[in-house]
Amino acid sequence: MHWASLLPLHSASPIDAQSLAVWALQFTPRVALVEEAVLLEVEASLRLFGGAESLQALIEAGAQELGAHVAWAPTGLAALALVRQGLADGLSRPLEQWLDALPLTSLSAVALHQATLARVGCRTLGQVRALPRGGIARRFDAALLSALDQAYGLRPETYAWVSIPETFHARLELMARVELAPELLLGAQRLLLLMAGWLRARRLGATAFTLRWCHDSLRARAAGPGGELTIRTAAPTQNVAHFARLLGEHLAKVELRAPAGELELLAIEVQALTEESHSLIPDPAHQGASVRQALERIQARLGEDCIRRPQLRADHRLEWMQRWSAQEPRRSAKPQPLHGLPLPTWLLAQPLQLVERENRPHYQGRLQLLLGPDRVEGGWWDRDADSTGNAEPTRNVQRDYWLALSPHAGLLWVFQARLAGEKTAWFLHGHYG
Repeated sequence: MHWASLLPLHSASPIDAQSLAVWALQFTPRVALVEEAVLLEVEASLRLFGGAESLQALIEAGAQELGAHVAWAPTGLAALALVRQGLADGLSRPLEQWLDALPLTSLSAVALHQATLARVGCRTLGQVRALPRGGIARRFDAALLSALDQAYGLRPETYAWVSIPETFHARLELMARVELAPELLLGAQRLLLLMAGWLRARRLGATAFTLRWCHDSLRARAAGPGGELTIRTAAPTQNVAHFARLLGEHLAKVELRAPAGELELLAIEVQALTEESHSLIPDPAHQGASVRQALERIQARLGEDCIRRPQLRADHRLEWMQRWSAQEPRRSAKPQPLHGLPLPTWLLAQPLQLVERENRPHYQGRLQLLLGPDRVEGGWWDRDADSTGNAEPTRNVQRDYWLALSPHAGLLWVFQARLAGEKTAWFLHGHYG
């Protein structure tokens, strides 16, 4: 069996065991809180993470960033005993050799009787184990023998496994008061690592999270209790490095009104994350993801309005069918086509009036009308305003569109203005590439 024990080092990190347990759920669903430590039974997860060495490296790297010590052993209580003594690898030699040399304080059930055991000359777990079992059972409670048997693998262990919380909310008390907002990133990275672990455990990706900071209790009254910052991403992700880059760009533009002493992180918007398969063939989707991340960093650095995206509008008039907006377009069903004819690839900024000969439009030769008409009417509600603020005539249009063929220019998108008086004419509006 493979067991891991995580012990938060409070002198170096204020991460508590409960938060550490939530982070550990990304590696195995069998996570338990045992006194001051977190126990993980990872035997069933070895193949999923590519073997014992790969899994151990992942857990130890994350635990180091969170400020926790890790120990490995064939049983849960043995891993707990080792981590309390600052030892790590209980798998490198027989378990009895490791446990026999440990002091009585390594197991809580044995430490309760430390004074009595010391009077009979016991200083280590091996010495207690060498005592007659009948005498131990009569003089001490059953928990002592049970704990010894479980630690040495002679009796099965039972634990209450931690369940994955529905929402993520973590707090962190800073080791020192922070006066500059960019310096909050150092503590926030630990919270981001915890959030990423929760996201992986639930197979989710975050699209928005909020970082809050609490001002020191000795702050000025005008400074308020604290502040917050909400970060949004274009696509759901679990990437801690990307979260940290975006957060760092936003924190660089924040000025703290008072020193901050505590941080709080919340995942406010999450979505199901599509699992990605690894392939030897380059995937264009990964290249697109890097472009999105670069655009998010530019937007975080230069402002929300610096990047605009095209968005379709429900409008029959071709020149008003698309607009550019700084907001991310909402995901919706594919819009139904508003035109009966195929739309052109290139659209002219202003329709070009065509020459008519013998009641036929000409553009680099006489046009042959292939398909149409496709009638478009509307826009009476749409008005321009001149420099003085007065409303100009409406943008109402009454047009019959045709797909036409020019001898030299190819396929064209033309229309005939209807009911326009003297302006009734043929116009070129687009080209087909």
